[in-house]
Amino acid sequence: MRILKKLFAVIASILLSASISAAAQAPVSLNLQSDAKNPATPVMGDHMRFWSTISNTGSSPIEGLVAWISLVEIDPGNEQPVDLEDWSAHKAVTGASLKPGESLQTDWPMRLIKGGDYRVVVSVTDPGSNTVFTSPTLQFHVRQKSVLQAGRVLPVAAAIPLLICALMIFNKTTQRLRRERV
Repeated sequence: MRILKKLFAVIASILLSASISAAAQAPVSLNLQSDAKNPATPVMGDHMRFWSTISNTGSSPIEGLVAWISLVEIDPGNEQPVDLEDWSAHKAVTGASLKPGESLQTDWPMRLIKGGDYRVVVSVTDPGSNTVFTSPTLQFHVRQKSVLQAGRVLPVAAAIPLLICALMIFNKTTQRLRRERV
């Protein structure tokens, strides 16, 4: 039993050191930050901006980088990736090239469409690699906003039926007057 525990500890140590050295040799480094001007407590309809810094930490140039932003809703029972079609018009940066030691900073504007809890992440790959590198995630909460306002809807909702009734009464009255003249 002791031998198995020691063997397990040695194997775990080897795997851990291999993953640490692989991470240390990653040719791409990503950083993601929320813009300082973003609202502290965002509400539906607000605009937010995120900044990513992509750095070539390797010893050779990287050609044709593709970077994209992803958004995931993490509300319990409703966990799912979010289609950015309505959220962001700026979905990817393509074709960027970085020499060793160079960095590329990109902003990612976003309009908040739906209330809830979200995480955002930026991913990068290049055509010559089968690896995808990701930034740390940022989490934020979007407060729900009332879409319908009773003060604006109630007059219309009450006026339409009244208008229809008034037109019907006018039509009947006009028909009765025509019959009396004939």
